[in-house]
Amino acid sequence: MTSAEIKDKRIAVLLSGGVDSAVAVYLLAQQGLTPDCFYIKIGPEEEEEWDCSSEEDMEMATAVARRYGCHLEVVDCHREYWDEVTRYTMEKVKAGLTPNPDVMCNRLIKFGAFHEKKGHEYDLIATGHYAQTAWIDGKKWLTTSPDPVKDQTDFLAQLTPWQLEKALFPIGHLMKEEVRQIAEQEHLVNAKRKDSQGICFLGKINYNDYIRRYLGEQPGDIVELATGKRIGEHRGLWFHTIGQRKGLGMGGGPWFVVKKDMERNILYVAHGYDPASAYCSSFAVRDFHFLTPTSLPREITFKIRHTPDFFHATVEEVVDGAHQGEGGPQLLIRSSRPIHGVAPGQFCVVYDSEHRRCYGSGEIALSPLS
Repeated sequence: MTSAEIKDKRIAVLLSGGVDSAVAVYLLAQQGLTPDCFYIKIGPEEEEEWDCSSEEDMEMATAVARRYGCHLEVVDCHREYWDEVTRYTMEKVKAGLTPNPDVMCNRLIKFGAFHEKKGHEYDLIATGHYAQTAWIDGKKWLTTSPDPVKDQTDFLAQLTPWQLEKALFPIGHLMKEEVRQIAEQEHLVNAKRKDSQGICFLGKINYNDYIRRYLGEQPGDIVELATGKRIGEHRGLWFHTIGQRKGLGMGGGPWFVVKKDMERNILYVAHGYDPASAYCSSFAVRDFHFLTPTSLPREITFKIRHTPDFFHATVEEVVDGAHQGEGGPQLLIRSSRPIHGVAPGQFCVVYDSEHRRCYGSGEIALSPLS
């Protein structure tokens, strides 16, 4: 979006305390703007127990807002987070699926609950995401960042069309090292602060501890898929995902998780480096969600994890009802090469053949096709 396009807009910036959103404020200030800044509280109430970093985040956000003369307000969305995002996460893992809480946080909280509380007062909501937007033939599209490692369009691929229309990504055209350089040149307080890792609110809490808190443990057998031999015990299927290699606690490896039997509470594994059973070439995607109202071309690229890797594929809509359900279109993805660790519940994010425009995403179905 050009300076002229945002000049007369009311802009809300979501400040996290990190360097990316800080530089976003700087770039807007460079255009003569003084946006209002907001820090969204989403951590649990018992912050000491969970070792959250929200106090430090607030200090950083306050310093950045003060530096550029911006009003800063804390918006408490922690109840909405735990009611919506945590519920989504626990329902998925309990069903044997692999959820992505950060994807749903963007849709339900940053552009959802925040919008209901404060964002509706603004024309645009700016964040520090590595993503871009472009107007093409009268429609706003989500487009990828030039930084293939940091690109975060996959985390934004469940936004609704109206949410995308209000989204602004001031740093989306920059590489990560450029953002760091700007922060250091401007002597921003968080210039050298490390990027956060893992789920956005957990701080130093382990993801498995988070799941254990809500679902407990449910021990069951670990079985070698090729032989049917019991070789160990798991503490609960919800602690594991398809394609997982680390954290199984067994010797004689490497071992890869290749299947979960929820009814019999059995975790199936395969032995060796990259076993064939850990790969999949075709799979179904349910409830595909479009960021921009359109239709999909036959030739696409896609990704199933937050990595720089895009896969070429053909896509077709499923019409036989075998993978039908409520929501958006049901798709069949046929990858040009086998993919490791395709897990039901993951979001399959679809792009054009040049992986520039992001069409949207859908959830990989329970029974991937072979």
